[in-house]
Amino acid sequence: MPKALVVSDEVDERLWTGAVRAVSGDLVIGAGDLPYDYLAFLAGALDVPCVFVPGNHDPDLSGYTRYGGLSMKDGFPTAWPGPAGGVNADGRVVDVAGLRIAGLGGSIRYNDGPNQWTQRQQARRARALVRRAKWRRRRDGRAVDVLLTHSPPLDLGDRADPPHRGFACLHRTIDVLRPKWLLHGHIHPHGEPVPDRVVGETRVRNVVGHRIMEFS
Repeated sequence: MPKALVVSDEVDERLWTGAVRAVSGDLVIGAGDLPYDYLAFLAGALDVPCVFVPGNHDPDLSGYTRYGGLSMKDGFPTAWPGPAGGVNADGRVVDVAGLRIAGLGGSIRYNDGPNQWTQRQQARRARALVRRAKWRRRRDGRAVDVLLTHSPPLDLGDRADPPHRGFACLHRTIDVLRPKWLLHGHIHPHGEPVPDRVVGETRVRNVVGHRIMEFS
């Protein structure tokens, strides 16, 4: 039963110390809008892998390819701006610590910042992600366990203001992939309780701040 430290959007200063070693787990999962140094520290301190998707306040990681410890962009070696050792799951299906995670980062487009998408653009990215997940399932029979996103589905835990609207395409993505979990950030509770939402076979959880989760 994999156990993960799941983090998003708000740094917990108590975790950014050696005290984090009291947390046990098999991986760190990041849902966006956190300093990459923070993610790298958590994964390094716990000596576990880190899987993440970028949020709308994170640097643009598109165009980078990685081969072991070497990072390339436009055909030239370069420093990767992401967390050291982290696995960027944006638009990908990755298998880490016994979990199959499909990722879709970013928020609705509201200015010219990075990692922002119109509804149509994110729908196109979601369709590509579904194709990859289906291909992987045909190959080995394994379904997606976790759909990791930065933004929530439209009208399912999002907000009415334009920067915090969710993505409509995530409803179809859930319906097709039927993951056990959709984990997202982006929506700050500001102290209010945020109960999980259930869509079919999928439990949708806002993970802003940090959660310790076990996945059966």
